[in-house]
Amino acid sequence: MTHPVKVGIIGCGNISAAYMRMASFFKDYTVTACADLNMALAESRAAEFDLTALSVDDLLADAEIEIVVNLTIPAAHFEVSKSILQAGKHVYSEKPFVLTKDEGAALNQIATQSGLRIGSAPDTFLGASHQKARALIDAGAIGKVTSGTIHVMSNGMESWHPNPDFFFLPGAGPIFDLGPYYITNLVQLLGPLARVTAMSSTPSSHRTIGNGPREGEQVPVKTPTTVHAVLQFSNGAIISYGTSWDVQAHAHSNMELYGETGTLFVPDPNFFAGDLRHDTGGRCETIALDDHPFAEPNDGDNANYRGAGLADMAAAIRDGRVHRCNDEIALHAVDVMGAILTSAETGSSVAITTGCDRPAPLDAKAASALIKQETA
Repeated sequence: MTHPVKVGIIGCGNISAAYMRMASFFKDYTVTACADLNMALAESRAAEFDLTALSVDDLLADAEIEIVVNLTIPAAHFEVSKSILQAGKHVYSEKPFVLTKDEGAALNQIATQSGLRIGSAPDTFLGASHQKARALIDAGAIGKVTSGTIHVMSNGMESWHPNPDFFFLPGAGPIFDLGPYYITNLVQLLGPLARVTAMSSTPSSHRTIGNGPREGEQVPVKTPTTVHAVLQFSNGAIISYGTSWDVQAHAHSNMELYGETGTLFVPDPNFFAGDLRHDTGGRCETIALDDHPFAEPNDGDNANYRGAGLADMAAAIRDGRVHRCNDEIALHAVDVMGAILTSAETGSSVAITTGCDRPAPLDAKAASALIKQETA
């Protein structure tokens, strides 16, 4: 690659710092400008990371910017991504990519007609633990995966987040907020889904903010906060998926995959790495993650390489190959999440109408190729 892809960011909230910070780690993109409806916030981020603060219109008009990262709230993802494509630029969106299949299809049509690309988080499935799990499954280490369980449960965000309103609106909730991590990782491990069935509940109509200047204020809950689903994959595997923001404590592991000859205990796909355990019937061992670079803690105690999917997309544009965090996979995840909520509402199972290919694996060598030599 001769030169990095220049990137602009729209949306300067908390997650923007990760993309800006990791631009110094990856060699295939560099962030040059940022924009936000709150110009003061854009200027603050720009000063922090030595960027240029622009209005949204000026950023979209910047001829040197090739990819624009959409870090706006989920309800704005479609319109903002549409404007990015219409400006003749590739778009990489935070999750969820869009909120409906129709929105995803509309963006795909614009991109296809314009020769542009769409990418979307999550990229955590590119992490060391999840790629090692992929390699073990593909090598037949636990035989054919026949079933499994997922548990992602807590008491919600209102106790610590000063502005948790959007978490409890349509397009968020535990399904759309956290589901992309789990469903995308399952797709890269097992392939696409065929059908889902689900039940849901909303135990509380309001949540009370427990932190910050709005402490004590109540916010309305307009999306289910407890959902239990059964996911049927095209390869025949059946996964039980329990997610809730109404649980004070539990002792379930995040993801367990049961094969004909063994079990994999996969760490939280919200993170790039964690303990990956393999049990073949009474003998459980923690699997070494080899020399994969996305295993080392770089953000406190966590391995946080958010931006890896963007770096892979930038390299893929230059190399003329398919990028791993593509809109086909992202839209399939949206289809699955929407189907889960529809099934819960109607009481009927729902067929998944989209499909996708498993993304190419990202082994240690391929991951290292995304990193600047001096930081590798």
